[in-house]
Amino acid sequence: MFNKKRYYYLIKIQYLGYRFHGWQKQPKLKTIHLMIDRTLNFILKGKDFKTLGSGRTDAMVSANETAFELFIYEKIEDETAFLELFNHNLPQDLRALAIEEVDAEFNIIQHSKIKEYIYLFTFGQKCHPFCAPLMTTILDDLDIELMKKGATLFEGVHNFKPYCFRATDKGLYIREVESCQLVENTLYTANFFPKQTYTLIVKGKGFGRNQIRLMMGTLIKLGRGEVDLNYIQNSLKPESTEVMDFIAPASGLILNSVNFE
Repeated sequence: MFNKKRYYYLIKIQYLGYRFHGWQKQPKLKTIHLMIDRTLNFILKGKDFKTLGSGRTDAMVSANETAFELFIYEKIEDETAFLELFNHNLPQDLRALAIEEVDAEFNIIQHSKIKEYIYLFTFGQKCHPFCAPLMTTILDDLDIELMKKGATLFEGVHNFKPYCFRATDKGLYIREVESCQLVENTLYTANFFPKQTYTLIVKGKGFGRNQIRLMMGTLIKLGRGEVDLNYIQNSLKPESTEVMDFIAPASGLILNSVNFE
């Protein structure tokens, strides 16, 4: 049987996740992967192709920059024209940023990559409804300075099992967070944002299910005075059996960048 040559492309994308049920295809639900494949099927006029994402995002989580790999049996001769056609047919809350050809050795799942997540939030007042797709509002008062100290405790190699949703005994939970900083938000601005907004910025190679949102939830509890810095330190120890119970809302979470090493 004649084996057709396969071509491989890395395509960077961004999207507003607010109306989507996450990345992964699910029956009868609108997902990012579904919209990408549906659009590609239209512009490739039914030719054989396959797509594989660099990772999953949950329902309502957005991405400023992430990627998927396109496997196809026909070379894309004009990548610029292809990208323009792709964007012309994608929904307005999803955009392709760049395309590059990669070789068969490249594996989007296994290839070493650094992910940067940010969590955007404000506190103390009801916000303009337009903030809802991007920012979480905590109506209680928060001790931001204490939360800044708490954020740095997550840096380094720790047991993140307490910060993994429905953790089992088989998962890989000793992970490294390369940096974790809580700062005043200057990354995203809008004239309807409140004057003071904040962002948690987390970088690492791999994260457990809901890990960033569980870390953020614990920092919110710290800011409210429900837990202290010792509680966070102890929760990260190898012997910790703590289970975090507050998952911060999904819509404040943004996958800010994915950089392949």
